[in-house]
Amino acid sequence: MAAPALPPLPPQLKSIQHHLRTAQELDKREPVVAYYCRLYAMQTGMKIDSKTPECRKFLSKLMDQLEAMKKQFGDNEAITQEIVGSAHVENYALKMFLYADNEDRAGQFHKNMIKSFYTASLLMDVLTVFGELSEENAQHRKYARWKAAYIHNCLKNGETPQPGPIGMEGESFVDVEREEAGSSSVHSGATQPTSSSTYEANNIPTSNYTGIHIPPGAHAPANTPAEVPHNTGVTSSTIQPAPQNIPLVDPSLYSAQSGEVRLTPEDFARAQKYCKYAGSALQYEDVSTAVQNLQKALKLLITGRE
Repeated sequence: MAAPALPPLPPQLKSIQHHLRTAQELDKREPVVAYYCRLYAMQTGMKIDSKTPECRKFLSKLMDQLEAMKKQFGDNEAITQEIVGSAHVENYALKMFLYADNEDRAGQFHKNMIKSFYTASLLMDVLTVFGELSEENAQHRKYARWKAAYIHNCLKNGETPQPGPIGMEGESFVDVEREEAGSSSVHSGATQPTSSSTYEANNIPTSNYTGIHIPPGAHAPANTPAEVPHNTGVTSSTIQPAPQNIPLVDPSLYSAQSGEVRLTPEDFARAQKYCKYAGSALQYEDVSTAVQNLQKALKLLITGRE
């Protein structure tokens, strides 16, 4: 079922065009993630300007798209239950991030890797529809933005990027966004501006990332690439599966006794969250993350502590 076409994007809402374009790119292979990309764009657009006629018209059509997707995927738990949706979006974002991170650490610099860092940062934005970002995901978002800009600028200037986390001043993200926007405008019956920027240069982190620790494969299969753009010449078949590091089961859980532990409604909600995260991780065959989250749920239910 085709989603209703959007009118031209008003200049006031230029900051959401990249998230809408990401939604279009993911419509067929990841409709759940595409839905939440549009939801983020809707919520953000409402905060920016919901009163001027052109913005009101655009946001009304975007709301129609969301309603159409809800009807189409109404039986999907990731749409009807936020906790499942959050886990699904987070795992997909981290899958893209870790593919790019592993390519970077291996010194394999190419446009698909830059695009994966770029898209991962946008999907971390999308996670805010479920609440405040965790410290870890906020760090991933900053790092992904910085890496996309840094590698893009190096390749543009004919320089060889340094792989992995390094100490580096902030890079301008504008060129990355301009290139991405130019490659695929938001479908709305009219060509959208391609020179706007979601993150202005003064929003790019200037932190030193020398000490950042992002272990490959910590959240999703490290060998899983993002969708490959047609013009890169790279195919996912060139990526070979890598063995996963399965965490050891905490031996204390074998001997733990539930006793008189009194669990609060919040405890049950957190345990449910960990189980949902584990289930979502298994969709990506990520045994490590599934085991880690199931252990967290089990420990909480047995001991009342995390």
